[in-house]
Amino acid sequence: MCPREAEEPAVEIRRLDRAELSRLVEIDRTERINVLYDQRGTQLVARQGNWSASAWEPEGHGEHSVEAKVHELQHYVDNGGVPLGALAGGRLVGIGVVVPHLRPGIAQLAFLHVSAAWRATGIGSRLSEQLEQIARTAGDLDMVVSATPSENTVRFYLGRGFQPMADPLAELFELEPEDVHMRKML
Repeated sequence: MCPREAEEPAVEIRRLDRAELSRLVEIDRTERINVLYDQRGTQLVARQGNWSASAWEPEGHGEHSVEAKVHELQHYVDNGGVPLGALAGGRLVGIGVVVPHLRPGIAQLAFLHVSAAWRATGIGSRLSEQLEQIARTAGDLDMVVSATPSENTVRFYLGRGFQPMADPLAELFELEPEDVHMRKML
């Protein structure tokens, strides 16, 4: 079911159990990407091209497979992460994870995806707001994110008050050197 149909189902956002993380397969991550950003300190430089993202691979163990992404989510949860899901008509249409206290006073917005048909409907903002509230309640004062460097993703985080970091956290930069590393005061 798509939000652009006449009867839009209500979207419920709730905490997910570890066993529900495999529902990630319900998310359609496809996206047309024509602009990527290279980060140089706090400056972002746009590059034109075609880096469109296909669906997660339903089979196999590769970096973009459902299995690999579920393991990534489980890793976050096993290390104190809190997963939230956005459900519409019983289907998972968005998912996010916050890891409080990645460092003292700093939370990580570790994972955030919204199904293609549900983007620009406010689900990403609602998930982000609730993940930020979880971090604040845990006592964190800042939140960091290693954002996919696509134009839409970077624009989303900038609109949420995140700013590029001159000095990314080393442990996140090592994992995702091509991402745009951003920080927000909570």
